[in-house]
Amino acid sequence: MSAQIELIKVLRDRTGAGLMDCKKALIENDNDVEKAITWLREKGIAKQEKKASRTAAEGVAWVKVDGDKAAVIEINCETDFVANSDPFRELVREVNDAVLAHEPKEKEEVMELVASNGKTIKDLFLDASIKLGEKLDFRRFTIVHKNPEEVFGPYIHMNGKIATIVVLKGGDEETAKGVCLNVTSDNPAYVYETDIPADVIAKETEIETEASKNDPSFAKKPEAIQKKIIEGRVRKNLCSNVLVDQIYIMDETKKVGDVLKEHHAELVSFVRYAVGEGIEKKQADFAAEVESQLKM
Repeated sequence: MSAQIELIKVLRDRTGAGLMDCKKALIENDNDVEKAITWLREKGIAKQEKKASRTAAEGVAWVKVDGDKAAVIEINCETDFVANSDPFRELVREVNDAVLAHEPKEKEEVMELVASNGKTIKDLFLDASIKLGEKLDFRRFTIVHKNPEEVFGPYIHMNGKIATIVVLKGGDEETAKGVCLNVTSDNPAYVYETDIPADVIAKETEIETEASKNDPSFAKKPEAIQKKIIEGRVRKNLCSNVLVDQIYIMDETKKVGDVLKEHHAELVSFVRYAVGEGIEKKQADFAAEVESQLKM
């Protein structure tokens, strides 16, 4: 194997860039591998700028526990194919480990953290973007702490589509996991009915009051009865989003609140990340895209 080919192989292994890109990088930098890596990364930055308008709504949500602390993260990419690739999964692991070890306060701090391989998270994202050819985005993270007498219940659904963790005061790991499955499945907005904000109750009451006008029989009822009916409807609607009032996924004869009482447990907190939630996905016009490519 010639020296040039050997250098190309080294450069490709370290950057994941294509053969011709590696060859050009070496030519431009007098066969200096380190300078060639910098050159490729600079080109990668240019590619990143072109990708900025693209939507990264796929990816992985992950949770990792270490003793009395845990870290939940979400990293996005453009396609499921990349989300399931080894380089992307390695990026998720490195970022999760770094976040858990250093406990940054802000999202911006994460990019400056140093991973186990000595590179910054920012560098890892640039390297992975060059290798994978997609826009990558570190979207969010949460550090969760518990007291020694409290219990974690982590769960990762569908290999990273949803990552959830609950903290219980009392109970045991099995109970915590069961409650965590409920949070993952039903996505509650509140833990207890008392957590529902007054403005949310007022809005729902307004909706039900307006809806009742479409029921002729409702108007014939006494005002006090009308009020109780509306209050009942509002409570029923809102309590479907209250965790303790939801049907327990492991035993449908019970509610989550019943299970917590049975095990002398209280839910302290929970975090639930679903990949891409809240991100508006752009609808591509495939025919137009093909036509534009043919005209190039």
